[in-house]
Amino acid sequence: MAVQIEVKYFNTFFLKKTLTTLGTPIWNGSFGIPVQLGGWPNSSVYVGPGNWIIEESRIQGGYNNTSVGYGAKAYITEEDTTASVKFNGLIYSGIFNSRTGVNKTNQFSVGENITKSVDPANGSIQKLYAEDTNLTIFQELKVSRALIDKDAIYSAEGGGTVTSSEVVIGQVQAYAGNYGISKDPDSFAVYGYRKYFTDKNRNAVLRLSQDGITEISEYGMVDFFRDKFNTIDSPIYGDGLIVGGWDIYNKQYVLSLQDSNPDSLSPYQTLAFDEQVSGFTSFFNYKPSHIFSLRNKFYTLYNGALWEHYSPNVLRNTFYDEVFKSSIVFVFNEEPSLIKTFKTVNYEGSNGWQINYFSSDFTGTDYLNGVQTNWQDTSALIRSYTEGAYDDYGNEYPAALIPPLNRAGFDRKENKYKANLINSSIPQPGEISYGDAISGIKGYFATVELSTDTYTDPGGQKELFAVSTEFIRSSY
Repeated sequence: MAVQIEVKYFNTFFLKKTLTTLGTPIWNGSFGIPVQLGGWPNSSVYVGPGNWIIEESRIQGGYNNTSVGYGAKAYITEEDTTASVKFNGLIYSGIFNSRTGVNKTNQFSVGENITKSVDPANGSIQKLYAEDTNLTIFQELKVSRALIDKDAIYSAEGGGTVTSSEVVIGQVQAYAGNYGISKDPDSFAVYGYRKYFTDKNRNAVLRLSQDGITEISEYGMVDFFRDKFNTIDSPIYGDGLIVGGWDIYNKQYVLSLQDSNPDSLSPYQTLAFDEQVSGFTSFFNYKPSHIFSLRNKFYTLYNGALWEHYSPNVLRNTFYDEVFKSSIVFVFNEEPSLIKTFKTVNYEGSNGWQINYFSSDFTGTDYLNGVQTNWQDTSALIRSYTEGAYDDYGNEYPAALIPPLNRAGFDRKENKYKANLINSSIPQPGEISYGDAISGIKGYFATVELSTDTYTDPGGQKELFAVSTEFIRSSY
């Protein structure tokens, strides 16, 4: 038969939120905030934000039974509620296995040694990268390696042996060299066993591989990175941004240095490092917020949109729907101790290249009509083979009639392009002939900039194999 047993004692609970009035602190010691509740003008009472309290409500849960009032509260008072940030510490939870359905990422057992700290003198931990059974730790001033699921045991003689262990994060071993990642973890990129990052504090771009850390910014770019890193951060506009990523399409490390100053002469510089030549090969006209590769494609993020590079459906030199020109700057520096007159410029390649400037070195500084003037020989713009065309009526390309055509820029012979250098510089004191009345550029050496033109096969492929010049030695 059924038996009814009376439950002698049980409690029910509810949450109650407390308020406070003028001058009355609430239980955690804080005062309320003034709130206009009506009444006389400008009158208000202090009503606190309140706190949730767990209370017992009814003994035995019966209707209209005795209630439990304010007494011992079901909470613990914490004297200092300020969060503590362990900037040099690591902590790990339980395991996660998606195949077996085990998920213990919310478990942090205080009975186990689940923390690991690195030297706080090297700054905060900015980046972690797990590779095989090692964990690479990037601090502001140091790069270290921690063993995973194994530990290092050292003998009395100082020798070390790596052995398996139940310790999740084992011995921390620092890489040689005082290098870190500063506060720019976005500069990190990895391909194979090579890892690339920047150390803004030391004006360095670095590569971490099996032979340790190498300063790749020393490959002809020391001055550039020294000057650029010094302008990344601004005390007025805040910190700039350094973004790095691996270009899987061209096998290059792409790095974008972005100033926070909107009035900077060069607000950003995006360039690529190529392992095949051990140097930085190209500058690009785009400013990404993120850089990454997926399978065999290279992507960047800009203004919240995803952009694919090297797409066959997009014209060349088009970044973020904006068309740019390719350019290259180089120096003719043969026999730099002799004064020369450069007569011509020639190049081997495809049609569509123009000379923006062909300038000699500065030959001195004088005052002309009270204005400081730097004397320098330079040439006029040398148009490409297509854009330099004009007809007998003086019509320039594209309005020139076909045929006949004349060439004011590069002319072509046997698939090589050649042009005379027409002087367009300011006359120096004592010069009789100057400007377009003479040809040739005088100087010890010359700096030249070539770029693609506007109308010749827009977005098409432009090749450039070699550039040369003819010059004569001057006797003075």
